[in-house]
Amino acid sequence: MHEHQLGNWQHSHDFARINRKGERRTKWVLALTFTTMLVEIAAGMQFHSMALLADGWHMATHVVAFMIAIFAYRYSRIHQHDQTFAFSPAKVSVLGGFASSIALAMVAFVMVADSIERLLAPQAIHFDEAILVAEVGLLINLLSALLLGDHHDHHHEHEHEHESRGHHDHNLRAAYLHVVADALTSVLAIVALLSGKYYGWAWLDTVMGFVGATVILVWAAGLIRDTSPILLDQSIDAGYAAKIRAALEQDGECRVVDLHIWPISANHYAVIVGLVTQYPQAPQHYKRLLAGFRKLDHITVEVNGCVGADCVAE
Repeated sequence: MHEHQLGNWQHSHDFARINRKGERRTKWVLALTFTTMLVEIAAGMQFHSMALLADGWHMATHVVAFMIAIFAYRYSRIHQHDQTFAFSPAKVSVLGGFASSIALAMVAFVMVADSIERLLAPQAIHFDEAILVAEVGLLINLLSALLLGDHHDHHHEHEHEHESRGHHDHNLRAAYLHVVADALTSVLAIVALLSGKYYGWAWLDTVMGFVGATVILVWAAGLIRDTSPILLDQSIDAGYAAKIRAALEQDGECRVVDLHIWPISANHYAVIVGLVTQYPQAPQHYKRLLAGFRKLDHITVEVNGCVGADCVAE
């Protein structure tokens, strides 16, 4: 046995993204957001502003999201070489995003209930104090966006062999989208409070609670749509799969009899392909035919030879 040469045929199964810089920045943003969340929720209750309260609850969803992101970073780093995972713990961040989307949806429904209560029992709003707190919240959101704005960590400690493809850190990007959505909610709160103060449109403050809830639900639905196919091993789109099949059958004689493609992380796909041919070649030949498909990272090829009537093409 030539055990010292086995590495030439073995695949790397490490598809987890290790980003210590992103992890540190997410912790800073978590501290900022948590503090601002407490201030806005307390101020919204004290000054009877539904828009301010909605913004505070919106920030609460982001606190949960940042905690999930930090957990995903830490878990992936600790279990980076854990062989109990088939393709490394790369889906931990995807699972975190899915969990975050459920939390977002739940808070949105709470905001709707609070807004309905305020419509049925309006309360006097302390506009000056509420506007000041909302402006501080917006500044914190903008600062957080600056901290998380760099989705590419070109100097992280673990240089993955596929980094040159320009893949993003989806965990960090999800956190960034959270603070951008929160900044939007802060702007809505400020607009509502200014309108109530100068034009007497106090009802707009409550309406912004519904608007904020809608923004959160739309964001949550998008996150569910992005993460659930990865968690459920949904195959790649039909057009891409058809191109893979065509590349393997380009000689007119080889036929694809079995093709399975599924995501092993947010950016990587594995493929198992079964071929039947009258003139079989080494698996490496067929892998070279797929070299141009950059989404495929783990390719397994089964080659079956055929003779006589079994080789008649349909």
